[in-house]
Amino acid sequence: MDENNEIPMIKEDIFAKIKSMIPEEAGYVKSEFEGPDIVIYVKNSAFLYENENMIRNIAIAIKKKIILRSDSASLMNPEEALKIINEIVPKEAVVNNVRFVPEFNEVYIESLKPGLVIGKSGSTLKAIAIKTGWLAKTQRTPTMSSDTITGVRKLLFNESAFRKKFLTSVGKKINAPIIKSEWLKVTALGGFREVGRSSLLLETPHSKVMIDCGISPEPAIKGINANDNSDVNKAFPYLDSANISINELDAVILTHAHMDHAGFVPYLYKFGYTGPVYCTPPTRDLTALLLNDYIRLVQKSGGAPLYEEKDIKKMLLHMVTRDYGEVTNITDEIKLTYHNAGHILGSATLHLHIGEGMYNIVHTGDMKYGFTRLYDPAKTKYPRIDSLFIESTYGYQKTAMPSNRHESERNLMEMIKRTIDGKGKVLIPLFAVGRAQELQLVLENYMTMVKNYDFDVPVFLDGMILESSAIHTAYPEYLKESLKNRILNNRSPFESEIFEVVKGERDVVYEGGPAIILASGGMMNGGSSVEYFKRLADDPKNTLIFTGYQSAGSLGRRIQNGINEVPLPNEDGKIVPFKVNMNVATAEGFSGHSDRRQLINFMQDIRPRPKNIFTMHGEEHSCEELARAAERMLHIDARAPRNLDSTRLK
Repeated sequence: MDENNEIPMIKEDIFAKIKSMIPEEAGYVKSEFEGPDIVIYVKNSAFLYENENMIRNIAIAIKKKIILRSDSASLMNPEEALKIINEIVPKEAVVNNVRFVPEFNEVYIESLKPGLVIGKSGSTLKAIAIKTGWLAKTQRTPTMSSDTITGVRKLLFNESAFRKKFLTSVGKKINAPIIKSEWLKVTALGGFREVGRSSLLLETPHSKVMIDCGISPEPAIKGINANDNSDVNKAFPYLDSANISINELDAVILTHAHMDHAGFVPYLYKFGYTGPVYCTPPTRDLTALLLNDYIRLVQKSGGAPLYEEKDIKKMLLHMVTRDYGEVTNITDEIKLTYHNAGHILGSATLHLHIGEGMYNIVHTGDMKYGFTRLYDPAKTKYPRIDSLFIESTYGYQKTAMPSNRHESERNLMEMIKRTIDGKGKVLIPLFAVGRAQELQLVLENYMTMVKNYDFDVPVFLDGMILESSAIHTAYPEYLKESLKNRILNNRSPFESEIFEVVKGERDVVYEGGPAIILASGGMMNGGSSVEYFKRLADDPKNTLIFTGYQSAGSLGRRIQNGINEVPLPNEDGKIVPFKVNMNVATAEGFSGHSDRRQLINFMQDIRPRPKNIFTMHGEEHSCEELARAAERMLHIDARAPRNLDSTRLK
């Protein structure tokens, strides 16, 4: 589908054109909007499945994604259909669950090997549709048990009637005829000249779309704790300053699941937002994991959460998932396409096409334009670009990372080896999503393949890491090809025998000998990493190794900067000082963000070259320095907006 299409047809024209292109033999019943897609119902779907070019030609003609379904009267009884499905799908697919969803005339087949359910060129799915009438869709069973995936899938299934009604209403709104927009502006609501609470409002006379809606986790926890309200104004996006009500928003677009990009979305639903949230499928599941964990963290700290689990569920029911490369109308004048960002599972850069060629924006979210063991680098080729909004986490000239990733890995392993040889324990605080899996891959490779580092010590996993890794195994298509193939062939490195999961009491870790501990809580503002730190900090034989970004004001940054005593709550909740006698080190080269060199390379390589560049998601000096470098090196107008700045783009 072409992103730069002509003026869209109105509803009646679209449906009339579809009807005219369907042969009588198919038994056309009706067409209807379903979110950004169009569903065609027919009595004889077998005729169209056997003549696939017809549906393809319709999609090209109306420039929309088409879903073909049998009408309800043509569906086989679910009990009989299940028998046929069991006969058609190979036993080797390991089917774990089959759910019929009459609201959508679809059947979801969850299996360990969905490729066998799909069949060559979709032959098995086609056979199911022809023989039963039900449109079969696949879901991958994670190789590791995941409460999050189970819960999300169950919720969406149980609320199918609501989902159908919601998607129909979204579809009607998207396809309403409009007058051509005369202007386009953006307003920085958070995450500009700072890291945290990322949010950007995009407006035309007819559309209002929010890109990300995050929190700054540390001040967010403080701000809702009765004992500390000092940083509350830094915790959340400046929604009140946008001069719009929540109900005026047409859509929210998420770049990825981290809290500083998605942590405030349930708050929108708590206070009346009823529109869609667009994201990739992994982002939906990871967002559910991180938001629920955040509620538990706030409650544990003695604060009152901004929202409840019911608000998170409401958000999940309003999420519309899209894969990379799928062009989607999110309003009647804005098209969204996701592309790989290389940051975490499902993270995406956005290409936004506004109007009939009026303006094009690329928004990077958080991205990695360099080597990782998990993902391919961020994409640099787009149809058209007028403005580029680029993250600047490491935009400062003094923050270039080591250029040789293998050298970075060896340096890390040497740090670990020195501590293990000295009979100490290594604590590595990690973001449970992304950095934890990257470090698992590094350790698994060196400890099983490289003789000098085959330590005979356990690698303990604690916190959300196990659940996050399980979600990774449900979406191997978003990972590097080599890693994807390992998971598909039941050789997932996340389940290597070198890893031991900590369940319940941590005495086995504290009382045992040398060990490596991967603990959630990458900036040590909360999570299991803080608990381990309190027990290990006093012993000089132990080592704390940072491998990711530590934001200004975080406990991790303070320890990284050399503080020798940290006030933290003890087992009774009383604030007491903890001496930092353990070794503190930083292993460079493992961040999920692009370093300065990679950011500049990305701007040089992106095609076509943008006319304007706006820097964001970096501390003030990083945003300013990267903007200056872009102007100096690329001769492109580049700026570092402040929060609350509004810029007319067109």
